[in-house]
Amino acid sequence: MKYIEFGPQKDKVSVIGVGCMRISQMSEPEAEAFVETSLDAGINFFDHADIYGRGASERVFGRLFADKPSLRDKMFLQSKCAIHDGMYDFSGDYILKSVDGILERLNTDHIDSLLLHRPDALMEPDEVGEAFDKLKASGKVRSFGVSNENRFQMELLQSGLSDAIAANQIQMSIVHCPTIDAGINVNMMNDPGVMRDGGTIEYCRLKKIAVQCWSPLQKGFFGGVFLGSEEYPKLNELLSAIAAEKNTSVDAVAYAWLLRIPAKMQVITGTTKPSRILEAAKATEIVLSKKEWYDLYKAAGKQLP
Repeated sequence: MKYIEFGPQKDKVSVIGVGCMRISQMSEPEAEAFVETSLDAGINFFDHADIYGRGASERVFGRLFADKPSLRDKMFLQSKCAIHDGMYDFSGDYILKSVDGILERLNTDHIDSLLLHRPDALMEPDEVGEAFDKLKASGKVRSFGVSNENRFQMELLQSGLSDAIAANQIQMSIVHCPTIDAGINVNMMNDPGVMRDGGTIEYCRLKKIAVQCWSPLQKGFFGGVFLGSEEYPKLNELLSAIAAEKNTSVDAVAYAWLLRIPAKMQVITGTTKPSRILEAAKATEIVLSKKEWYDLYKAAGKQLP
């Protein structure tokens, strides 16, 4: 497993993170296997959100910690808040209330990272900063970040914060990577050349912000996986060929494509199957050449100008 330094404390976190969105119905033995498999593979990063299973996913971990409290010290816990009642809410009181709920459900006295879940158009940076300062001073949250934000939204938010933004979680895969497309097609009169995010990847590289890729195997906004999809025959053929050559799985190659980007990259998996978590961990053993990276990009239907 490979690790990056995360947040102001420079915590050592795995570049493969385990997403917990789909674990709300897990039994305790299943949850324990899910966690133990991840930890045994060197994965110490677990990603939650207060809306996952309407809080039930966090409660799964809370029950696990009640029975095995030693597990908590082995992992880096991240959760997210801001989505409720059909809106995005960065108000200070709501952030503070949300964290209290997260901690209660997780049965822990702190989380290692809190992300604001999607941008709030009515955000007040100073108000957010005040809430973050209270959470850090109380020991409830150790580092802070965002999700699905562009460069200027992060810059605006940062103006009210005491600590630097630690992470930005964005949707990204070989097939869905508009932030990469725009960088490759600069100054071109085509759709990929439209910069929709203001240079998020480049900004995160400059500011040493971790880029957390969610839906790393999806072909669109929860549009299904591209692995084995008839829509992407060339991509799947090349993924299979590279996987066979490197004696690994197509999943691992798809994850390795994201990790090859020279930023603080993390891949957040969505699987609940221990066998696929182990396959994801193998992605850190693969280093794609530039040619392999570009060949996969083009096989996904992308064109170089």
